[in-house]
Amino acid sequence: MRARTFLLRGALSGALFLATLGLVAGSKDKEPAPRFNATTTSGEKFTNDSIKGKVVLLEFWTTWCGFCADEAAFVDKIGRELSPKGLVLLAIDVGESKKTVKKYLDQHPRDCKIVLMENTNLAAMYQATVYPIYVVIDRDGYIVGTQRGAGGEEALRRLIARAGLESEDDSDSE
Repeated sequence: MRARTFLLRGALSGALFLATLGLVAGSKDKEPAPRFNATTTSGEKFTNDSIKGKVVLLEFWTTWCGFCADEAAFVDKIGRELSPKGLVLLAIDVGESKKTVKKYLDQHPRDCKIVLMENTNLAAMYQATVYPIYVVIDRDGYIVGTQRGAGGEEALRRLIARAGLESEDDSDSE
């Protein structure tokens, strides 16, 4: 009888301990976006302070990335669609010269704000080493999601929805 009581107490203690761990893990605070500066190719400047109240989608890309090229059209479409609702889309080219990016964009125009790595510290902060990488920052300046690699339009829309920003199509389907 004593052995059974001992085992029962041990099991209950273990369950309580695991439940406590789950609560701690589940209540983790959101991570604030690192302090940054970014200047677009058109000279527009962005910082943590200037994006307050906006949802920000950071897209890290390169001209040689086939997945980036495949996803560019719908990334730009989402940017156009959600910008009136407060989305700021910054497409950060990583590690390429201004000349290379300009030549690429002449042949493959983008409909978003382009930032070169030389004009920001964002690529290092988000360890941009695979492409594309998408990071969403909510209106309060917290990172709500990161996606490393191509995932398609619906995955990107779900990522942005974590910041409370959805398209008309998204809200109709629920």
